[in-house]
This record gives sequence, C-alpha cells and structure tokens, in this order.
Amino acid sequence: MSTADVTDWEPGDGRVCTPESTATAAYGAVPPGAAADPRLRHGEPTIPSAAALSGPPGQATVDNFREGLLICDGAGVVRQLDATARRLLPELVLGQVVAASGIVGLDPATWDSSSAAELTHHGHRLRLRRVPLAHDRIAWYVDDATEPTARADALLAERARWMFLANASQQLGNPLHEDRAARAAVRLAVPTLGQSAVLVVAPRRGRAHWWRAVDPGTGGKPPVDGGAIAVTELPPAFTEALRGVEATSLDWLADQLVDLGWLSPPQGRDSAVRVAALPGSTHPTGVLLVARPGPVGFDDADLHLLRGFAARAGSALDAAVLYRDQSEIAETLQASLLPAVPRPVPGVQWGTAYRPAPSSLRIGGDFYGAFDLPEREVLFFLGDVSGKGVEAAVFTGQVRQALQALRNVETDPRRLLRLLNESVLETTQAQGQGRFATIVLGSARPARDGGLTLTLAGGGHLPPLVLRGDATVQTVPLSGMLIGVVPQPRIGQLTVDLAPGETCLLYSDGVTEARGGRYGTEQYGLDRLTQALQGCHQLPAPALAERVEQLAGDWLAGREHDDIAVLAVRADPPGHLLRYRRLPARSDPGPDS
Repeated sequence: MSTADVTDWEPGDGRVCTPESTATAAYGAVPPGAAADPRLRHGEPTIPSAAALSGPPGQATVDNFREGLLICDGAGVVRQLDATARRLLPELVLGQVVAASGIVGLDPATWDSSSAAELTHHGHRLRLRRVPLAHDRIAWYVDDATEPTARADALLAERARWMFLANASQQLGNPLHEDRAARAAVRLAVPTLGQSAVLVVAPRRGRAHWWRAVDPGTGGKPPVDGGAIAVTELPPAFTEALRGVEATSLDWLADQLVDLGWLSPPQGRDSAVRVAALPGSTHPTGVLLVARPGPVGFDDADLHLLRGFAARAGSALDAAVLYRDQSEIAETLQASLLPAVPRPVPGVQWGTAYRPAPSSLRIGGDFYGAFDLPEREVLFFLGDVSGKGVEAAVFTGQVRQALQALRNVETDPRRLLRLLNESVLETTQAQGQGRFATIVLGSARPARDGGLTLTLAGGGHLPPLVLRGDATVQTVPLSGMLIGVVPQPRIGQLTVDLAPGETCLLYSDGVTEARGGRYGTEQYGLDRLTQALQGCHQLPAPALAERVEQLAGDWLAGREHDDIAVLAVRADPPGHLLRYRRLPARSDPGPDS
C-alpha cells in the first residue's frame, strides 16, 4: 500500500481525529522540498498509510484501538490486520482471501448495500462496520459487543419479568372467587413459566381441588381443566410444599404427574418440573407446579420469577379462600337468623315475605315466626329491632330465642311481652347497648265456624290490617310501648275474629316508610297501603304477602330501603266457602288496654 492508495481515504466515522501537531508528530514531519498536504494546514484529519501503521509508534496506536481494523482489497484479499482484529477473527490471514476464513458476512459475495452487520463468532457477539476506501478497498471495523449486548439482554429480560409480574398482580387482584383465582393463576403461568402448570389448593375434608393449563402452541389462551384428588394420592412434593417445607422429592415427580394424568406421556416423563408453595396468611394456601419439556431446565432467574409469581398467586388465592370461608360463615349465620316460614297448622294459612336492606348481607333487623301452643293454638309474631345489618340481626336472634324460651312459661300475649321486655332490658343493659324492639304478638285459636280468633298484643309496632270478606280493609287500633326501653311498658291487647277466608296482615316499617314518588323522598304510607289492598281479600296468604312486598318494591324503584317483612295469617279451614261478614275488633279489657 502506497501513500497514493490512502490519499483520499475518509475514515467515515470520525474516530481518527487528531490535532495537526499530533498527527504530524505521530506520522512524521514533511520531508524537505516536499509539498505539504493542504488538509494539515486546516486541521483536517488524515488516514496514515499502511507503511506508517506497520511500524512504531503507528502500529502500537492501531493495536490499542477498541475496535479491530481489517482492510481488504477489491478481490477480498486481507491487506491489513491489527491485534484486535486478529484476536476476534483468528481465521483471517494476511494475503489470503476473506472467503477462505469461512466467516459469513466478510465474504465479498455476501456484501449488500448495508454498511453494518452483526454476527456471533466463537461465542462473541461482533458488530461490523464497512467503510469504502479509495482504489476499491474496504475497511472493516470490528467491535466486540458481547458484554454490552449481554447487559442489554439482561435488562430486557429483567424488564420482561417485572412486566409479567405486574400484569399477574393486576389480573390476580380482581377475583375473590377460589375457582376464578386458580384458573387465572395457571393460565397466566403458561407459557412464561412453563409449557404446563398445575395448581393444587390446600385440601379440605380429605380432598384437594386442582386446576391445570397447557400451552396449546398456537399463541392462544391456554385451556384450563380441573378436578379433585384425595390427599393420599398427592405426590410427596406437593404434601411437602403444603406443609411449608421446601419440596425435595422431585426425582420421580414427572413420572408421578404422568401417572396422575397431569402431564402427557411419553414427553412428560422427560420434563423438567419445579414446585412452589403459594404462601398464605398463616400457612401455604396451595402449590403451583410448572413443567418444561425435554432438557429445557430452570435457571436461577426462572426460579426467582417462579417464586415471585407464586407469592402473588398465593395472595390472590388466600384472599379468595378467606372470602369463601367468610361467605360460608355468613350463610350459616343467615340460615339461623333469617325469619323462618311458620310450619303448617290446621285451619291457618301462612304467608311471608322478607327483603333485607341491600347493605345488610341478606340479614337484618326484621323478624317473624310462629310457635305451637297447647289445645290447637298457635303463637305468631312480627317485629323489628333498632339498627340494621349484622348487629341488628344478632339482636333479632336474641329476641327470637327469648320468645322461644318464654313461651314455655307464658302463653298470654300481653304477659309474654312483659316478660320479653324484662329479658331485653337485662340483655341490653348487660352489653351496654341502647337497643329496643317493636313487635306484634298474637295467638290464633280455631273458632267453631271455621274462622280464627286472634288475640293481639302490641309493643310499639305498626297497627295490623284485616282484609275482610267484603273487600274492605280494617286497621286494628292496637297500641303499646316499645320493648326494651322502660321496665314497665304499657302493652295493648285486642281480640280480632276472622271469618273463613279473611286475613290479618302484619308488616314492618320498611313497607310504610319506603321512599319513592316523583322525587324519591315521599313515604309509601299506611293510607296508600290500605287503599292498595282493597280488593285483595281473595288472595291466598302467600300471594298477599308477596303482593305487599311488590307494592313496596315498585314504590322504591330500585332505591335504598330498610328491611321489609310481611306476615299474613289467613283463616283457612279445609273446604271452606268464603262468607262475607264484618266482625269488628273487640278490645280486651284490662289495666293495659
């Protein structure tokens, strides 16, 4: 290579840019009598000749470049190699064609219009830049990008893992249902954590439920199936993880999973499997297993990601299980606190309706019921306690239990309410509560004509209504004071005769105080209820109770409301014919009337 060969050589990337003095010192002064290069006078960089680069200090300077330098002629013959290029591309030999090295990307036959390329060579990630020179020569700059690429790949992989965990947290944070949480967990685990995933929740009553997702290989959503398995059939690795012990029994786990049908043979027996406990608030709430086919194993980053995902899945599943347990407890309490439909009694037809306040978990402060008494009599009641929700329901249960116990020692409605008042006062004072109750308590005794004789006692509740056989509605003027407020309340008592087919209706203030109308603030009221019930005398007791609930619901039009309770008592002797007569309520004389 002569000076003329590199006179017009442009470096292309601006890397060789030395001040004029430095360039002159590095490559020698201009010989006497020779014409100086005009570019030196303007401080422009020049590329040294091959001869200048081959000797000190030029060769030492080139050998210490971060990038390797390779120069080829138009025929692809290697004309220049520095130390870095020799180290990165040891197959290249000066004076031989590049194609003989077998390095793809340097062969002139493979050159394209691009000036840059990347290739993996001897475990190194190399970046090549091609710079055309004068006289059909090519300079290649070779950079070892192995470490920067590895760092970038590691950052991208870490970012992908965090994005996966963030998405998992978002997807798993919504369901409060065990089945939906488990399905979401196994579906999210595939294919990022493994080709297949199996989740087993902590066993209950000797059996454990499981869910499985398998990558379909089409990029779509993996299907999920599931079932239940006896605890004795679980592989040891699962029982270890459920006890909070790190699973060590992994040697034969793949075979055991194939035998259970959780992995498909024969590839499943060669799968790499890992087990992670799903941490709960007190103990593992389940176990997650992921499997990868063949020799593809799990490195430390994979295991770290698996544990992070298991922690999030465990939190979601623990919340779902806690919600399930609380729901079961609530359902058990509801079954004991909800008003029970009175059992059939000869000559009496019952009708009930109950709609708790929307925010009261289907339990509230309204109650009704009936107890058998000697000599074909029956005791019935409907009441309301102060407050709403669970606390009101608990107080309601206390009142009902007190009534059930006291009716064994007293059957007269008025005297029974007095005993109930003493019991409620004792309970509320002992608990430091200011609660009270309103109630209508009555006894029904069959009459000779097939009707019913009702004895009603009032404890501060709304007046009962009587639907007569002539389609009219009577309001029973029953008075009385609240239960649980003062030691000696005034208790009113009346006797009402029902002809066959006539009905006595008890209801709570959730009906009359239902707010609706044009602005949603007007109460339904007793007058509107009385007018709406006119002409409903032929309705059976169940239909009448539902009609009252429907009237209140229509008036509410979906608005918030108090507890609604209705109890209808209809004189219903077998095979009776409706007779139209009007029997006024008779006041029962006494000091409290």
